[in-house]
Amino acid sequence: MISRRQFGMAAATGVLAAAPSDRIQIAVIGARGQGRSLAARFATLKECRVKTLCDVDSRVFARAAEAVEKGSGARPEFVGDLRRVLDDKAIDAVVIATPDHWHCAATLLACAAGKDVYVEKPASHNLREGRWMVEAARRHQRIVQLGTQSRSRPSTRRAIEVAHSGRLGRVLMAKAWNTQMRENIGRKPDATPPKEVDYDTWMGPAPVLPFSENRFHYQWHWHWNYGTGDMGNDGVHQLDIARWALQVDAPVKVTGSAAKLFFGDDDQQTPDTMNITFEFAGGKMLQFEMRNWNPYGLEGQENGVAVYGSEGFLHIGRWESGRWGYRIFDAKGKLAEDHSLNEDDDERSHLRNFLECIRTRKAPNAEIETGHRSSTLCHLGNIVARTGRAQVFDPAREAIAGDAEASQLLGRRYREHWSKPKSV
Repeated sequence: MISRRQFGMAAATGVLAAAPSDRIQIAVIGARGQGRSLAARFATLKECRVKTLCDVDSRVFARAAEAVEKGSGARPEFVGDLRRVLDDKAIDAVVIATPDHWHCAATLLACAAGKDVYVEKPASHNLREGRWMVEAARRHQRIVQLGTQSRSRPSTRRAIEVAHSGRLGRVLMAKAWNTQMRENIGRKPDATPPKEVDYDTWMGPAPVLPFSENRFHYQWHWHWNYGTGDMGNDGVHQLDIARWALQVDAPVKVTGSAAKLFFGDDDQQTPDTMNITFEFAGGKMLQFEMRNWNPYGLEGQENGVAVYGSEGFLHIGRWESGRWGYRIFDAKGKLAEDHSLNEDDDERSHLRNFLECIRTRKAPNAEIETGHRSSTLCHLGNIVARTGRAQVFDPAREAIAGDAEASQLLGRRYREHWSKPKSV
């Protein structure tokens, strides 16, 4: 959290993003999919204006601009180069909805340029990048919010209050699951990038690979060079809630297994099936289960969280009705309270929290340190999946003991590019 002294320094030097009477000027970097959705939601908020859309693929602009115009009545400008966004003194904050391999680089550059940042999950492509993002936020006194919306969802916050209240007895274990149906992406050959795509910039700091549709729009999630698999894509939401409920930070041991059991004949590198267990100092445990090939969920949810105490347990998630909520069970496993039927969820609450923190300079609900710690679970789970070995983790040093191959996976190789982090 930014201290009162830091706030005073920021006010004295004129780096507060906007006067209370002004609308916060925002640029959205990555204007397809989640970026388009975020741009449309920000556009409906009177506190801000979506001034600019930025993407390396000019084909995505029209649809995203229409979504912004529908929400605000004003059409944003379009730029293809992130550096033009960061040079624009009128822009107060950026929303980063790029592939994972760009999250850290874009955040570091934005913080250095004096912009506040809303960055999509997971925080980073690897664990070391997450720590650099925290350090950049502190060094430049920036507000950095991770896109884990549950941190601002009213029903989830109430469920966490139950978990922390003592009503469940001693809360010692949680389970997070991710079981939504994915699809076989097949195999596609390398090809020439579309003329509308600046592919060199899209690769950014990542090692160079030929262009392929199966490593590009959305499908990059399933390739280690760019993504973090579905553990980082969706599982991070459930892991974040479970870690929050347990009141733990980083694990001391990570075990489990992972494989491609169903999509073995396509271009995906990342697993479709995972069972990972995190052990924490003090005797708490978190289990993560992923099956991305079945048409049914678990406990009535595709993706959810169970929190287990000595006197009862709690289910948190989105239910068959499509609404978010929670259910409380007593020590005999009997349903005691059902708050899963009438819970409304305004996805904009997380965006409003970000905008409010830009003005107040208070830490947002999913401040980057919190986001980094939850993303760390994804990175460590993926390391177990890739090495096939249990890992002992030192939370203080953020290091893996006794496994050189696993330690290398805490970071990555970078190519020489203007977006390469200066930390390496």
